[in-house]
Amino acid sequence: MKKVTIIGVPEHFNLPWHLAIAEGAFEERGIELVWKEVPEGTGKMCQMLDNEETDLAIILTEGIVKSITAGNKTKIVQQYIGTPLQWGIHVGAKSTFKEVAELQNQKAAISRFGSGSHLMAYVHAQNNGWDTESLKFELINTLEGAVESLTEGTADYFLWEHFTTKPIVDQGIFRRLGDCPTPWPCFVIAATDSFLQKEPGTLKHILETINLYTSEFKSIPSIDRTLANRYGQQLADIQAWLRITEWSQSPLPEETLISVQKQLMELGLIDQLLRTDQLLMSRKS
Repeated sequence: MKKVTIIGVPEHFNLPWHLAIAEGAFEERGIELVWKEVPEGTGKMCQMLDNEETDLAIILTEGIVKSITAGNKTKIVQQYIGTPLQWGIHVGAKSTFKEVAELQNQKAAISRFGSGSHLMAYVHAQNNGWDTESLKFELINTLEGAVESLTEGTADYFLWEHFTTKPIVDQGIFRRLGDCPTPWPCFVIAATDSFLQKEPGTLKHILETINLYTSEFKSIPSIDRTLANRYGQQLADIQAWLRITEWSQSPLPEETLISVQKQLMELGLIDQLLRTDQLLMSRKS
């Protein structure tokens, strides 16, 4: 049995992996796939890939592109979610802010530098015509840290996935002032260079298995109820999320990768444009 470690956030996007593991789909291929939750998000996952603490990650596109550009010996294997991520723009329930425009020059809570909450704060600022060089940040590590920070007022606003934070909004802890969708497909599968070199056959089996599960995922009977129950969501919210979310079984298009890099460069978040073969797994792997 070949042991492989994979990491991801504890969110509803990743249920296909849990179903495949629970049903023994990887074991049938001779693979012991060990899933590890990383609530700190993409910044932490980039660090774990760089340190070879994991073989694979389900990770935000913009985060891993920035990390590879900075020297992370990792490659993007394929798309995982082929649609944008809806980032909710949140403030504390008792905050005086009522409109997104009022957040200019205020402090954003971020899980860590290089995370989605960090990078999307720049995208959000650019969308609103704000000076991105004047952005201020408060490190909060996890979603629980964001609740504490916005409640106590050590940060003013926080970008996090709309539906993951919806229960916190429903409980009257956060207020959501709007949404900021990613300008690209949001999640990819990434693998360390060492894993790609040593285990191309194992990776092929993993991709064949998960792509089968994701291609059939939305047609599973009562999958909306399963998701709602497992992740503490309202059924109507899960149904709305499923309508706008598509899983992908395809490589990340080179033109998408070029677009992501150009926007990160424009925002001053990377200082060089890499060739696509420096970011993408060779299809011969």
